[in-house]
Amino acid sequence: MLSSHQSDVDGFTLPAPAKLNRMLHIIGRRDDGYHELQTLFQFLDHGDSLHFYLRNDDSIVLHGDLEGVKPQDNLVYRAAALLQRVSGSRQGVTIRMDKRLPVGGGLGGGSSDAASTLAGLNALWHLGLSNEKLAELGLTLGADVPVFVRGYAAWAEGIGEHLTPVELDSSWFVVVHPGVSVSTPEVFNAPELTRDSPPITMARALKGGASNWRNDCEPTVRQRYPEVAHALEWLKARAPSMLTGTGACVFATLGSESGARRLMSELEAAHPGWHAFIAQGLNRSPLLDALNA
Repeated sequence: MLSSHQSDVDGFTLPAPAKLNRMLHIIGRRDDGYHELQTLFQFLDHGDSLHFYLRNDDSIVLHGDLEGVKPQDNLVYRAAALLQRVSGSRQGVTIRMDKRLPVGGGLGGGSSDAASTLAGLNALWHLGLSNEKLAELGLTLGADVPVFVRGYAAWAEGIGEHLTPVELDSSWFVVVHPGVSVSTPEVFNAPELTRDSPPITMARALKGGASNWRNDCEPTVRQRYPEVAHALEWLKARAPSMLTGTGACVFATLGSESGARRLMSELEAAHPGWHAFIAQGLNRSPLLDALNA
């Protein structure tokens, strides 16, 4: 059920939050080319917004689509078309996207948009599908979609689809996009990428704490994208910092909002060309709160 502050006469709005990979180990590569991962996902209180409006026909209309991306290639459109086809619904929708998350940033923006679309249309079209079914459908769109559908911070294994809920510290982060788009296929196909990290247990990962977390993609991305390397060096001189996903975004971890704001002020003065924002880590997605309010 959607509360009045999230809905209006014609439709409603849902958040599509960003995520961080607080750590990411690559422990192998499957025969189909996908990599076996161990990672910790955490949501942020920052992201895109999607506005849904029921139509009088069965068309799927997308506004605010990404520059250079055909609507039919957009994950939001693909998620809507998939749900319409699988459910047999004859209803349509107009979706307006307000994009705040960068493309190729490692923040999961496209996957989060797809998850919010599945959840939003499940409500708008009164389909009554379970979260498990939506996550199953989401996996066909991308490996990160299920974590956004399920809506809890998670320890993830496999290609990222085997999820176990976790409670992580609610740190504050300064997230920086250094102005370059990183190609995920390029990173995962790089011959120098670490693919043989020893598997660890979730308990060991959590017991070690953030000071022991790393991202196996970081050395490859630093080598291939000097802009990312420069941003990481600048942040690491001031706070514990890491790459998220395959980048290009990097993040510094701070213990307080005031510490994050001080770092943000210094960053804006030193690097006005970087795009950055402050966010707090969340163990529950704001999407769930919006749907259940």
